[in-house]
Amino acid sequence: MKITVVGAGAVGATVADNIARKELCEELVLLDIKEGLAEGKAIDMMQTAALLGFDTKITGSTNDYSKTAGSSVVVITSGIPRKPGMTREELIGTNANIVRGVTQNILQHSPEAIIIVISNPMDTMTYLTQQTSGLPKNRIIGMGGILDSSRFKFYLSQALNCSPNDLNAVVIGGHGDTTMIPLIRYATWNSAPVTEFLSEEQQQKIVADTMVGGATLTKLIGTSAWYAPGAAGAALVESIVRDEKKLFACCVSLNGEYGQNDICLGVPVIIGKNGWEKIVDYKLNAQEQEVFNKSADSVRNMNDVLKTL
Repeated sequence: MKITVVGAGAVGATVADNIARKELCEELVLLDIKEGLAEGKAIDMMQTAALLGFDTKITGSTNDYSKTAGSSVVVITSGIPRKPGMTREELIGTNANIVRGVTQNILQHSPEAIIIVISNPMDTMTYLTQQTSGLPKNRIIGMGGILDSSRFKFYLSQALNCSPNDLNAVVIGGHGDTTMIPLIRYATWNSAPVTEFLSEEQQQKIVADTMVGGATLTKLIGTSAWYAPGAAGAALVESIVRDEKKLFACCVSLNGEYGQNDICLGVPVIIGKNGWEKIVDYKLNAQEQEVFNKSADSVRNMNDVLKTL
C-alpha cells in the first residue's frame, strides 16, 4: 500500500513520521512545493528506521505528483499556517487555491484515493475538496474533530487528575475557536459521566479552554501546533488502513443528518477501509442543536467566501 502526505511542513512531516512508525504502509510519499524540503525530511526520517525498527520506505518529492501514483490514502496538509492573531477564516483565499490544485493533481494519479484534509480553515477546505474532486462523499474526510476531541480529553484529564486514555469525549461542529462544540454532557470517565465529578464552573472552563486550544498554542509557540494535529491525522489514516471501524468526530458532507445540508461539518462517524462509513446520531438536545445550527451558519459564511475567489 502507498500513502501520500502533501505538505512537508511541521504538520505534514509529523503525520508522515507517525504513519512510518506505525508501519501503516509499505511506501510513503512526502510531497512539497519547496525545493528539497520533502526530500530532506524523508531522508531524515529514513535515518531513524534502524533506531525505531520500522520498514516503511519514505520518499520525498518536490511537486512531482507522478511519484504519488496509486496512493490509497492522501493526506493534504498544504497551505500557510496560522500566525498569532490570525483567524482560520483569513486563510481561505490563499489556502483555497493551494488545496484545489493539490486535489486535482492527486486525482490525476490516484483516482481511487481516500482524501484526508487537514489544511485550514478545515471545514471550508473539506467542502472545497468535495466540490472540486467530484468523489463519493465517503472518500473526503476533514480531520479537525479528532484533534479537538483529543484536546478536550487533555483538559478534562487535567481537571480530573486522570489518564486521558480513560476518557471518552467528543467535539462536534466546526473546527474553529467559536464554532466547535465540546459535548461535555456525553463525556465519560470509564463510563461514568464526567459531570458527576466536576462543578459547573469547572465544566464551563474546560469547554472554553478546548474551544481556544489551537489559538492558545499559536500564541505560545508563534505558529500552528503540529504534534497533536500530526498524531490525529495518523490516527485517522490508521483506522482506514486497518479497517478499525473507530468512532471519530470528523468533518464530512451532511445530507440531512443533524438537520444540515450542503455543508461539511464535524459529526461522529465510523471510519473504516471505505473512508467514513456511517454517521452516528448523538440525539442532541434542543440547546445543543441550536448551537450546532449556529456553528453551521458560521461555516457556511466561510464557504461563501469561496464564491468570490
